[in-house]
Amino acid sequence: MRKFELIAPCHFGLEAVLKKEIIDLGYDVSQVEDGRVTFIGDDEAVCRANIGLRTADRILIKVGSFRAETFDELFENTKALAWEEYIPSDGKFWVAKAASIKSKLFSPSDIQSIMKKAMVERLKQVYGISWFTEEGERFPVRVFIMKDTVTVGLDTTGESLHKRGYRKLTAKAPIAETLAAGLIMLTPWKKDRILLDPFCGSGTIPIEAALIAANIAPGMKRSFTAVQWNNLITKKIWDDCYEEANDLVDLSAKPDISGSDVDPEMIRIAKQNARLAGMEKQIHFEQNDIMALSHNGKYGFIITNPPYGERLEEKNAMPALYKKIGERFREMDTWSLFMITSYEEVEKVFGKKADKNRKIYNGMMKTYYYQFMGPRPPKSDRGKTDGFQQRK
Repeated sequence: MRKFELIAPCHFGLEAVLKKEIIDLGYDVSQVEDGRVTFIGDDEAVCRANIGLRTADRILIKVGSFRAETFDELFENTKALAWEEYIPSDGKFWVAKAASIKSKLFSPSDIQSIMKKAMVERLKQVYGISWFTEEGERFPVRVFIMKDTVTVGLDTTGESLHKRGYRKLTAKAPIAETLAAGLIMLTPWKKDRILLDPFCGSGTIPIEAALIAANIAPGMKRSFTAVQWNNLITKKIWDDCYEEANDLVDLSAKPDISGSDVDPEMIRIAKQNARLAGMEKQIHFEQNDIMALSHNGKYGFIITNPPYGERLEEKNAMPALYKKIGERFREMDTWSLFMITSYEEVEKVFGKKADKNRKIYNGMMKTYYYQFMGPRPPKSDRGKTDGFQQRK
């Protein structure tokens, strides 16, 4: 099988989680950078990564990398890449997105236009034709320029991997499914431990936890751009990878996962999303104010995404809100709290320093993942790695 260098972008701050996921799949990680992990894999790896990775935003086949400080250099170096190894003569191809940081070339539209022209020139020479119908399958290209180094990738995914297919309705400021999964995976939570989200919104954190508990691959109910790339990946490989994911599903576990929200409409939406995910029996949702936060169980996990107070009219309410969270958490003395927020006064309001505080970017917003660790239970079953397993 042909080997590819594969690039998996992710939220800034989740690189270590994604790296572990890729290693658990059985692939060698070649590079970890801010917001992306590069690894080596074959055509089967493209399928398994798209279907099985919980924290990656998409999977790109790296076509090439080069330096370019002028548009002439960008054109010539793009033209020098072996596009014919990926794109057939009838393929529809374009530069879907261009991003540039600290580089002399910074106009996305100009970068996209010039690279498309270079690709056309290369394929005209190779295929001996002067006009491309582009009536075949879609081959979107993504380019990232960092300090004048251009990295070019073929997008195998299409719609971002956070689009699992279950979230039809959302809250006002929804957390991405990939980020929600990453937050859970940054904790010691396992499916035999209690998980509670008191600001559940549209239910994303509880639903992602339930999918992890049931070992349901996040991409097994959706399709990807590369499914149609018969010149690179056969249908049988895709079918085998979907079948592998289906065989690994385990609905025998009965996890204690619950979500609450003060807004009854959010609870209605969360329940509908859980139904669409097939997880309605695994999660309990109820309307509740934060002051009602409690649980009879011990050694549980609160994993949550409370309001940030980004809008001016909400800022004044933040100290009181976070004070309430701290008060309720102190009453649950064996529990652990994991909370993502852009509110920077959490430790001051809590009167307690977090055991860990990880910086994570939620989109373009800098947030902090505060981790207040409770005691370990008397007997800890660490469990086994979830998800697609490493190939022997």
